[in-house]
Amino acid sequence: MATQFKLNGKAVQAQAEPDTPLLWVIRDEIGLTGTKFGCGMALCGACTVHLDGEPIRSCQTPVSAVAGKQVATIESLSKDNSHPLQKAWIAHDVPQCGYCQSGQLMSAAALLRTNKNPSDADIDNAMSGNICRCGTYNRIRAAIKTAAADMRKA
Repeated sequence: MATQFKLNGKAVQAQAEPDTPLLWVIRDEIGLTGTKFGCGMALCGACTVHLDGEPIRSCQTPVSAVAGKQVATIESLSKDNSHPLQKAWIAHDVPQCGYCQSGQLMSAAALLRTNKNPSDADIDNAMSGNICRCGTYNRIRAAIKTAAADMRKA
């Protein structure tokens, strides 16, 4: 059974079983590997993507749940690290091991879409479902504030 949806603005048709996690469709069937597998239980945030603009955990979202909807992955931010969040991530030297970063960036992008000037509490709340084993939380917060300021200037 095929599931049709838009991925990063392009129409796609997944051939996977309806209960297959979206993560595996994105990675294995479609071939976009930026979205990471972390815990498989929607607890760590590494697999965060956007579904109709809202952050979701793709490891626990069946592909059937995205039929007819818009899905955006880390690859949708930019191809050349020109998105304000990506620039800020680099400027603040956020990644260490880097594994959680695609999920962190997608959660941050969802926050800044709705809140152009987030407080520390807003950032902590929006990012609370994303675990960074390297502990770069202060740099993540600083990068989000930098990106927010840059986006307000634009």
